[in-house]
Amino acid sequence: MVTSDAAFDPEPVDSTVTPDLLALENQVCFALVVASRSVLSLYRPVLEPLGLTHPQYLVMLALWSQDERSAGDLATTLALEPATLSPLLKRLETAGLVSRRRSEADERVLVVSLTESGRDLRRQAESIPQQIVAQLGMAMDELASLRSSLHAVTAAAAASPTP
Repeated sequence: MVTSDAAFDPEPVDSTVTPDLLALENQVCFALVVASRSVLSLYRPVLEPLGLTHPQYLVMLALWSQDERSAGDLATTLALEPATLSPLLKRLETAGLVSRRRSEADERVLVVSLTESGRDLRRQAESIPQQIVAQLGMAMDELASLRSSLHAVTAAAAASPTP
């Protein structure tokens, strides 16, 4: 397993001792940030030969699963604000991987489609998940359990009332 931050080494939980609730190593947010940074650092060198950043890769994954979709739908699928998605789409369009056009039915809707180059890139990207899993050195069932737990955290946070 790759850890980019050697300082993150939480102590085993001792049920007889009251934990310091403000200790950095006890914070879920800190564990998520460190894990995210560590995993994303594995993607950078794998995506670089394809000319993609990780956020652009996520856009391409969404389009490879369902081409010809609205920018709003993409933003929702990727849990991004439209203002964050827009520059990603612009760069992918400049790279010749996607095209953007206004919907004929509703000019307010921006439709995003893969170009032939964007569709061809999928074949080159097919080995990426296996490369990342191999670098992590974790069993598939561990990763599936982690993904399930992360989805539960995301759903719980989304359902939580905003203060």
